[in-house]
Amino acid sequence: MSSPRRPVDLLTAIAGLILVVLFLILVSDAISDGAPTDDASQLRAVLPRGSLFVVSLSANLLLIVLISYVVLRTLIVAGPRDVLRPLFGAVTAYAMTSYVNAQLEIATMGAAPLPGLPDDVLTAATLGYVAAGIAFTRTMPTGQPRVRSLLWGTNALIAVIAIMAGVSSILAVLFTVLVGFTCAALADYVVGTRVTPPDIERIRDELRRFGLIADHITPSGTDREGDPLYLADLDDGGRAELTVLSTENGDGFWRRLRDLLLLRGPVAPRILYGSRRRAEHAALMSASARDAGVRAPRVLALGELSPGTVLLARERARIRSLDTLEASEVTDALLADLWRTLIMLHRRRVAHGDLNGTTVGVRDDLPDGVLEAALTGFDHGSVAAPPLRTSLDTAAMLTLLASHVGVERAVDSAVRALGVDTTAAVLPLLQPPGLPNGLRSELRRRDRGLLARLRRHLATIAPQAPAEPARLERMRPRTIVSVVVATAVGLILVYQLAGVDLATIRHADPWWALAAFAMATTCMIAAAMVLVGFVPAPLPWWRTVLVQYAASFVRIAAPAGLGSIAINGRYVIKAGVPTPLALSAVGLTQLVGFLVHVPLLLICAYLTGTSYWSGFTPSPTVAVISILGTAAVAAVLLHPRMRRAVTKRLRPYLSGVLPRLLDMFQRPLSLLLGVGGTVLLTVAFVLCLHFSVLAFADPGLRVDLVAVAVVFLAGNAIGSAAPTPGGLGAVEAALIGGLTAVAGIPAAVALPAVLLFRVLTFWFPVLPGWAAFLHLQRREAI
Repeated sequence: MSSPRRPVDLLTAIAGLILVVLFLILVSDAISDGAPTDDASQLRAVLPRGSLFVVSLSANLLLIVLISYVVLRTLIVAGPRDVLRPLFGAVTAYAMTSYVNAQLEIATMGAAPLPGLPDDVLTAATLGYVAAGIAFTRTMPTGQPRVRSLLWGTNALIAVIAIMAGVSSILAVLFTVLVGFTCAALADYVVGTRVTPPDIERIRDELRRFGLIADHITPSGTDREGDPLYLADLDDGGRAELTVLSTENGDGFWRRLRDLLLLRGPVAPRILYGSRRRAEHAALMSASARDAGVRAPRVLALGELSPGTVLLARERARIRSLDTLEASEVTDALLADLWRTLIMLHRRRVAHGDLNGTTVGVRDDLPDGVLEAALTGFDHGSVAAPPLRTSLDTAAMLTLLASHVGVERAVDSAVRALGVDTTAAVLPLLQPPGLPNGLRSELRRRDRGLLARLRRHLATIAPQAPAEPARLERMRPRTIVSVVVATAVGLILVYQLAGVDLATIRHADPWWALAAFAMATTCMIAAAMVLVGFVPAPLPWWRTVLVQYAASFVRIAAPAGLGSIAINGRYVIKAGVPTPLALSAVGLTQLVGFLVHVPLLLICAYLTGTSYWSGFTPSPTVAVISILGTAAVAAVLLHPRMRRAVTKRLRPYLSGVLPRLLDMFQRPLSLLLGVGGTVLLTVAFVLCLHFSVLAFADPGLRVDLVAVAVVFLAGNAIGSAAPTPGGLGAVEAALIGGLTAVAGIPAAVALPAVLLFRVLTFWFPVLPGWAAFLHLQRREAI
């Protein structure tokens, strides 16, 4: 028995969580403003004293007994999963309500008590108790209608008593109901619902309603949507394919929802989430295709096995799919027959919508050597189809045939069947978003460059055809990436700068601050020099500088170093450098940076006469991370299987670094540019920090440049080990501690100096980096 996870449960849980958060925010604001609440004192005055206590005690005992009975019975009759789901929902509901109650209690600590409201109304466990009962009742196994009704009634009675007794309010009870249903949906999705396979005898009885007598019914796996399939041998010698459509099946829902949100109008797929709607649509498409003269499986029966479960019986499609045909069998006559079949569909305004190698083929019930086109898989099609949908069918058929017989033969067959103008009209639609999902998957596996070759060939035979791709997407993936990155960067900026007093920077010496800004700009130019020097292809100079600003924008939302590596690698690949060589070049920049960084740190530490390890101690967090990282690396290196797996994964990225380094020695000017840029990058950072210190230092304070260099090099190494974006927190702490301990700079000077340094080198480039990121994306440079 399967346990599918329904997407509707997750969507319901997400909506409920959003409402819970909004409730918490609104109630917190109301408490802070001293808003009035419900008062049940008048209602309590008309009730006999002690009656509420007796009713409440009885209801709570009944709820405990009912829940215990359901748990024990489910363990005996069903299984652990059916018990886990309601228990998970109940525990989650109680925990969520308790958490919100605790937050509201914190919010009321400094506020005046509200009129007519007991002190413990927002912290009473009754709310969590009722929420747990609601979640349990909502997710308990099907059946037991009397027990379920008693549970609902008991939960409602407890909630009413809580209001009448003054330990809760109507608003709190509504919140309890919201939490209960939200956690129930979350439990249904996380644990999954138990779906019992349909009984074979029940299927046989349903077929008998339609005059179909099944001698044998055998399971036959699932279809592409995850619905169970059965094969039935009928008493008249025929065979039927049975599909059980259930609302519990959510396979493909997220893919269809993604396409629905990202694709425009007719290109977007239909959700058709309900099982009854899907069955009705399948029957409509089958009848429409057959009326158009196309041989399609006929619907034999459309019945109901249980509420929400529909039985769809169709003729067994006896076809050989195009994927199973030999190349010699795909003749020009078969190609013409396939186009003729598609034209017959489109003449009746019927669009197939899912042409791929498994839904296009030939009949399998004809004598050997006789090939007649046949189509299946009409479930994703549409009737009264607009011209764009039929054109998308044409583009899909052309792409499918090109993947099997070649671009030239496929285009020639389309021109013979449709004409040059009609064939060339699909040129703007030859793009991945316009193809069915199955065909897109085939192209990703077989030939990613097929669409480009098709477009070039069509442009050759019809130069007048529109070459600009049609806009089929609402939002392109890179637009979504830009929005996500910009949102993450904005949140990080707000969070990090919320507690920073930027007013201290106003006291900086303007000339030293200007010099520090010049060094920060030099860092971008030096980083561009490194990339231009180590990449074995000409790169536009100023565009490469823009890429470094774009990397500064991305790195604020990625761990230290990863953002720059990703952007630079993407830029080099887009510049036309083969992927292995591009990865080797970017890896070489990191290797040379490391080879320059470590000697400079040792030399500067020696020149200062200060031992780095004794005078500059990293934070305990960094030490723990370093120890754990070292232990993980040692475990990988010592275990043969893990060592082979890691080596296999890293070989494509690192295998070309050493040959690339050897190639650099054959090009001394490029080597000089790359190494010189690496040294200049480090020197510019050191001078930027040095000038930032001088901007706040008193005239009599001596600031040792070499000591500042030690601090920067050590702090940068610690920041690289930190898992936070750009080393946030770790770099600032390391630099401030290093300036005071190693360079002997007072903390009153070190704090604003480090703040100015980080603003110039980390925060300030974010805005121009955002503009550069968008500009480079529009130019498709990254």
